[in-house]
Amino acid sequence: QVQLVESGGGLVQAGGSLRLSCAASGRSFSSYNMGWFRQRPGKEREFVAAIMWSGGSTDYADSVKGRFTISRDNAKNTVFLRMNSLKPEDTAVYYCAADPRPYTVVIRTTGKDYNYWGQGTQVTVSS
Repeated sequence: QVQLVESGGGLVQAGGSLRLSCAASGRSFSSYNMGWFRQRPGKEREFVAAIMWSGGSTDYADSVKGRFTISRDNAKNTVFLRMNSLKPEDTAVYYCAADPRPYTVVIRTTGKDYNYWGQGTQVTVSS
């Protein structure tokens, strides 16, 4: 069982930056691939970024590539999402999630493949 708690959301002007954190409980964190998803107002939940359990590989949605960076600190059971050059269309509730398959080398980008979810953190980008 993994419990995830996101933090770091807030209100920022377009062009600004934020760093989201996701703290995980449980000793298995370092074996799980982790992902960030978001749900924009009136939209379905969508994939943002994911990172392999080792930190050795990442994947990004095209809409955030080059602006967002996912990273992790396995010693601190935490995954991060650094968001630069934020746009109003990045406004959403951001969720972190854990893929329950330990030590998998496949980075999954659909929500149904992630069993554990945080409660979400709101990011609002003003124009």
